[in-house]
Amino acid sequence: MVTIRLQRRGTKKTPHHRIVVMDGRKAQGSRVLEVLGYYDPSKNPATCSVKESRLVQWLSSGAGVSEAVQRVLKTLKNISVREKT
Repeated sequence: MVTIRLQRRGTKKTPHHRIVVMDGRKAQGSRVLEVLGYYDPSKNPATCSVKESRLVQWLSSGAGVSEAVQRVLKTLKNISVREKT
C-alpha cells in the first residue's frame, strides 16, 4: 500500500522532515516515489510546505496517510484527510 508519511532528515537534535509518498512496507530511509513537501518543527512557529495538487492526486488514487502527516496537515491549512482503513 502506498503511504504518505514523514521522512526524518537533519542532524542530531535539529530534525526536519520531508513529506513523502512511498511504499508503506519499506523502511523510513528507503527510496521514495515523490517528495510532496517539508515540515520543520524546530522553528517557532513550525514551518510547513506541501504541493497540494499532488497531495490531492495521491489521495484520490488511494494512498493512505500516516497519523503524523494528518496532524501536520490539520495545522497547515485545515486540509481534510480521511484515514484509510
